[in-house]
Order: sequence, then structure tokens, then C-alpha cells
Amino acid sequence: MAALLPSWAWVTGLTAGATAVVVALAVQASHGPHPTAAVTTPGASASASAKPHASLTPGTPETPALPDASGEGRRIVYSLGEKRVWMVDATGRASRTFTVWPGTVNPQPGRYSITLRTQSLKGSDGVEVEHIMYFTKVEGVSIAFSNALDGSSPPPANGQKRGGVRLHKEDGAALWSFGDQGTKVAVVK
Repeated sequence: MAALLPSWAWVTGLTAGATAVVVALAVQASHGPHPTAAVTTPGASASASAKPHASLTPGTPETPALPDASGEGRRIVYSLGEKRVWMVDATGRASRTFTVWPGTVNPQPGRYSITLRTQSLKGSDGVEVEHIMYFTKVEGVSIAFSNALDGSSPPPANGQKRGGVRLHKEDGAALWSFGDQGTKVAVVK
């Protein structure tokens, strides 16, 4: 009788297979025609603090390397100095990286894990957020990854203590899919 594989092995295998398919399709697509977008001027409702954003695929020349001493195995790596997150698979390879907007209260560099996940709520800044993943508290302020439902960047803090590490909407969805309760989080300088 064959031994059953644990569920994490199946998930890792399926994730690796899906990643390989996506990479193959991306390579194929890069050789095809590229659409051009019309240039628009942001309206008054556009966020003043928004910056251009693109999630990067690790391994390309413009992608920042995974920080040294960020741990081993499957984990989320959050660099305070680079304002960047990496999603790292069980083999230690970064599968996705993206920039974030840190809160006004930062965690100390160290090792944490996702302790609570909440689908959606109103953030301390009054903005509806989703994909909230809590991993520590600092001075009574909860530190969590999240993204705004409307995709906006966070408003100015105006001296308030805020622990939300705000993500772009598509990155928030990807991190939510990646990080279950108990997933390791490495915070580095």
C-alpha cells in the first residue's frame, strides 16, 4: 500500500506546477504584440501619495534580491528599509515581490508568524480594508498586512499611530492566498 503524502506536499507541488505554467505563459506572451495604453491625467480623487507600482518576478535583473539572513523555508519577508515584501516558497525561492506602504509604527526586525486573518473591516485610518493578516503588536498597536478595498494608498497619518502595512490590491490578494494562519513572517532592516 502506497504511503499518503501530507497535504503541504501536495500544495507545494501544485503551487510549483502552477508557477511554472504562469512563467511559461508569461514568456510566451512577452514575444507577442504589446498593447499601448492611453495616457490619462489623474482626477481630483487620485491619491497624492500613490507611486507607480509593479509586482516583480524574482530572477529578473530589476528585481531586488531576497535579503540575506531572512530565514529559511516558506515565509513572508518584510524589509523595513526597502518597504518591500517577498513571498518565499518552501524551497527558499521568492515567488513574488512588491513594494508596500508601511504604517507609522513598525515591528522590530525578527521572526513572527501570522496570528489572525480577517477578511475585511474598517482600518484605523477610516478606510475599508481587506485581506488583513496580523503578525505582531508594538506598543499596543497591531501590525498587519492589508489592502484598501478601493485599491488606494493610505491617507496621511497626521501623527496617529498606525500599524497597517498597506499593499496594492493585487498584492494583497496574492499575499492572502499565500499566508495562512501560522505562516512565518521575517522582518528585516
